[in-house]
Amino acid sequence: MESVIKSFDWDLIMRLREGDESAFRVVFDQYSQRIYGLAYQFFKNKEQSKEVVQETLLRLWEHRLQLNGEYPLAPWLFTIARRVTLNMLRQTATSEAARKKLWLTMHPEHNETEEAILNADLERLTTQILNKLPLQQQMVFRLSRFEGLTYEEIAARMQISVHTVKYHLTGALKTLRSCFDKTEVLLPVLLLSMFY
Repeated sequence: MESVIKSFDWDLIMRLREGDESAFRVVFDQYSQRIYGLAYQFFKNKEQSKEVVQETLLRLWEHRLQLNGEYPLAPWLFTIARRVTLNMLRQTATSEAARKKLWLTMHPEHNETEEAILNADLERLTTQILNKLPLQQQMVFRLSRFEGLTYEEIAARMQISVHTVKYHLTGALKTLRSCFDKTEVLLPVLLLSMFY
């Protein structure tokens, strides 16, 4: 299943990069309602939510050459949608009173299905990046972040110095940040910040 999803995203992204308008239509059909739903949670306004969809897809088209076929499309697209939404919120809330009113009308509702899909995409993206790291960096990262071991415990288990553990962990985090920056995914940055 994962390879089918990856293959689909890769084909779609390659077609987008080549300026294939039918690929853009596929993206529109697949994601416009989900982007609209995301925006509507904030604005509770159909016109503003439609505007977020249009602006998000316009930015996708304008920046399609930045897409990377190795990474899933959804996190990149929803990052753009969230940025567009936040920018519009800032423009809408021109006064402190307007800001307060806006935040009071917002509900903490969220689409669990969408969140599950995004989390799965982000987990797959993280795994892909981790698997490309040198073996010792992978091991140190997994022991630290997934098993919660201290530097000293990792050093004892791997029979290396604490300094070497810190070196490998720093290298792994730097690589992860760099890859997430290239894909313009914001959520994993929050994920990484939890590790400190």
